[in-house]
Amino acid sequence: MTRKKKQLLCEENLRHNEYYGMQDTFDNLYAASKNGEVFTDLMSIVLQRENILLAYRNIKKNTGSKTCGTDKLTIRDIGKCSPDEVVEKVRFIVNGSE
Repeated sequence: MTRKKKQLLCEENLRHNEYYGMQDTFDNLYAASKNGEVFTDLMSIVLQRENILLAYRNIKKNTGSKTCGTDKLTIRDIGKCSPDEVVEKVRFIVNGSE
């Protein structure tokens, strides 16, 4: 991959992070990790609505997302759900029926 293409991909990811309001969170986590901070509650960040939607957007662009998963669904199937349904399903998978 050329340097220019890598830079464009990096800029695109940054725009997505900013669109979903996650860039400040990622920057803060990075800074804290550089200072040796130990994280004990990352799941609260992972399960934020904005982070789940950002992850969906990033996965959607991945060519492997067109392959069925163990549940026989592709990213297109998931894309038929509303954003709230996607968030709810991800949280249910992670948390179970809590």
